Amino acid sequence: MTNNLSGSETFYKDEETSLRQQLSAALRLAVRNDWHEAVANHFSLAISADGKQFLMNPRWRHFSRVRASDLLLLDADDDTTMQDDNAPDPTAWAIHGRIHASRPDARCILHVHPPYGTTLACLADPEIKPIDQNTARFFNRTAIDLEFGGIADDSDEANRLARKLGNKRCMIMGNHGVLVTAPTVAEAYDELYFLEKACKTLVFAYSTGKPLNVMSDELAEKTAQGWDEYRDQSFAHFAEMVRILDQEEPDYAH
Repeated sequence: MTNNLSGSETFYKDEETSLRQQLSAALRLAVRNDWHEAVANHFSLAISADGKQFLMNPRWRHFSRVRASDLLLLDADDDTTMQDDNAPDPTAWAIHGRIHASRPDARCILHVHPPYGTTLACLADPEIKPIDQNTARFFNRTAIDLEFGGIADDSDEANRLARKLGNKRCMIMGNHGVLVTAPTVAEAYDELYFLEKACKTLVFAYSTGKPLNVMSDELAEKTAQGWDEYRDQSFAHFAEMVRILDQEEPDYAH
């Protein structure tokens, strides 16, 4: 995996350090965007080709305090992980460990309970209706889970969520929150940014009580394909945000 923060002033001395700094940057940026929730929720990033070795934020550490060196290095096949003194949160281990083990292409996984995404997830119909170009970005590209089984801290619920995600890059987790996946941190951060923005637009539109002007399937798919062909902007977006961290919170990279 290559470093996609070209142009950043941050110095990366090796590949794992680069990946650690990218993930810790995403955690800090999540706080700025109000996606975090107390000391819960988790971001992870695979560092092995099969996706099974991955970095993840430590248990019960606030996103705003996580540094690159604080990230845990875990192995999805290690059955003794939860016996360790420095074990991750059980729900994080269940969800992220299972998805990394089953989806090596989903190298970065961001799971949060952000305000608007969670609000949409609480509706009987949490589908992201294509009513503007941001909501259309997720047309036919988002899994919807309506079978919430409680806090996902066991293998059965984790396996169910992994199956529900399937080959999609995003999932609206009914009665729970949202989850996004991508090949890189930059793409995952950009995906989560626009997912929450899309949910915000839809929640605001619903709040008017007026009928939604939903695009036709053909127009929604055309718009989504336009986004698919515009992915390079995600690297520029993330790099710009990292430059802000380099100036204002440089300890994220330590």
